[in-house]
Amino acid sequence: MEWLKKLLNKHLQFFLVDCLLPTTKLPTFPTFAPMSNGRVILPTERFALTIDRLCHQLIENHDDFQNTCLIGIQQGGVPLVNRIHQRLLEITGIPRIEYGKLDITFYRDDFRHRSKPIRASVTEMDFLIEGKNVVLMDDVLYTGRSVQAAMSALGDFGRAQKVELLTLVDRRFNRDLPIKSDYTGIRVDSLDDAYVRVDWQEVEGEDQVLLFPQKED
Repeated sequence: MEWLKKLLNKHLQFFLVDCLLPTTKLPTFPTFAPMSNGRVILPTERFALTIDRLCHQLIENHDDFQNTCLIGIQQGGVPLVNRIHQRLLEITGIPRIEYGKLDITFYRDDFRHRSKPIRASVTEMDFLIEGKNVVLMDDVLYTGRSVQAAMSALGDFGRAQKVELLTLVDRRFNRDLPIKSDYTGIRVDSLDDAYVRVDWQEVEGEDQVLLFPQKED
């Protein structure tokens, strides 16, 4: 175990316990490429593989998506639901899969306690979820409070038959609420002050996930 002690001493802020690949889990710690004061924990090639794996898991459980809708939580879940939706159409050849974008700003339990003015995003859902299977998506599952707010916001659109959660990154040891994802890209264990950032080709110019020692103001 001496090698593990050395690794922890060197990379304490960026400790990654496991990373799910399309078919198996890494038996050892992956090599991370440095970027500014953060580290790339999911590079572009594995990013694409992870998205495809999530898509195939959805196909396995939802087949032709006739009674399923995909909903991204504003803001981080929107690029994710856009990408997942696009890849599902490409992989399955299904002409249409219902999906939307959900703003949770005024459903959060802390929105009255913020020191800065709140800026709401747009909800884009031209359908009801009554009796449907809902796959809720967010880029990072952290405390679970955003998901709790999203569940409350979903109630305005009907009573779903079932709600599942898909996240690209699960920070599983930083939870405040008993919430767990049904579909997970990678799992990251890090210090509370650490910050996970997801970059998208359409926005930042590259698909990747980075881990920083703390969030910049």
